[in-house]
Amino acid sequence: MEEILPTPAAYRDVIRPRTGLAMIPTVVTPDDDTWQDSSDILDALDRRFPEPPLHAPTPIHRMIGLLLELYADEFLIVPGLYWRWCFPESVAKALADFASASGDAASAHRFSDGVRGFTGMVGVTAATGPVIEAHTRELLEALEAHFAEHPWLLGGHPSLADCALMGPLYGHLYNDAVPGRLLRKHAPRTCHWIERMNHPDPETFGDLVPDDAVPPTLRQLVILAARDTVPLMLDATRAFASWVDASPMRDGELPRAVGTHATVLGGAAVERLTLPYSQWMVQRVVDRFAALPDRQRGAVEAALAGTGWEPLLAWRPRHRVERRPFKLYLAAAA
Repeated sequence: MEEILPTPAAYRDVIRPRTGLAMIPTVVTPDDDTWQDSSDILDALDRRFPEPPLHAPTPIHRMIGLLLELYADEFLIVPGLYWRWCFPESVAKALADFASASGDAASAHRFSDGVRGFTGMVGVTAATGPVIEAHTRELLEALEAHFAEHPWLLGGHPSLADCALMGPLYGHLYNDAVPGRLLRKHAPRTCHWIERMNHPDPETFGDLVPDDAVPPTLRQLVILAARDTVPLMLDATRAFASWVDASPMRDGELPRAVGTHATVLGGAAVERLTLPYSQWMVQRVVDRFAALPDRQRGAVEAALAGTGWEPLLAWRPRHRVERRPFKLYLAAAA
C-alpha cells in the first residue's frame, strides 16, 4: 500500500479526476477501482478481506458497530472541530501540520480558513463549549473503563466500531495540541488503543465477546453516544424532509447542504447545517436494522432497550437519499 500526501497535485491529478470532489479519504485499488468516503471504504475492505470481520457476524454486535459509526461520523466531528479551532495552540499546530502535509503553506491556510468557518455551522459555539468539553471527558472515562477489561470495543479484535472511533479520536483529538495533552494525561488506555490501531498485531487477535453479549462498559459507551447523537440526527432528518417538501426537487443530485435548522446540543440551542449526508448515514443504520430477520431484530431491540437509541431505530424516511459513486441523490418517489 502506498499512502499519497494530500498535496495540491494529488487533488488535481488523482482525487478530482476520479471522484469529481476535493475530499479525502480516497482509495485507488491495485485494479484501478476508486473508493471514497470512510464508510464505503470500510465496507469494501470488509468484503475483500473478511478475516477478521469488520462488520461483526452477530446482529447485536453488528448493529452496535453501525451505531458507533454514526456517532463517530456525525457527532464526534463537533468536539473534533471544537478542540482544534477554539484554542490558539491547537490552531497553530493544525496549520503547521496541514502545511507540512501539503508542502504549500498558503493553500493550507486557505483550507483551514474554510474549515474554521464550518465550526459554527455544526454546533460549535460559546454556549456549547462547556457541553463539548464535558462530553469529551465522559467519552474518555467510558473508553478507559472499557479498555481496562477488553482490548477492542467488541472484544478480541478490531471491528467497524474501532475503525469508526479511530477517525475522530486519532485524526483530531490525539493529534491536536490541547486535546492531545488531555488524552495522554487522563486516558492512557485509550492512547494505547490508538497506538495498537496504528500498529496492529494480528497474532494477538482473539474472538469477539461471546454470545453477542454487550459488556456493561460497552453499554455505557452506547448510552453516552445515543444521548447527544440521537436528538441531533432526528432533528436533521426532520429538517431534510421539510426541505424536500418545500422544494420543487423530486430527484437528482443533492447539494452538500440544504439550509440550516434549529436543534439543541446538551441543553444549548444551536443552528446547524442540514446535510443530506446525515440523512444517508441514518438510513444506513435503520435500513440494516429493518432488514434483519424478525428474531434477530427482536434480539437487537432487547439488547438496546434503555440505551436511548430506540427513537432512531424506529425512524423511517419519508424521502430517501441514494449514494451513487461519490455523490448523493434524492431518490425519486416510488
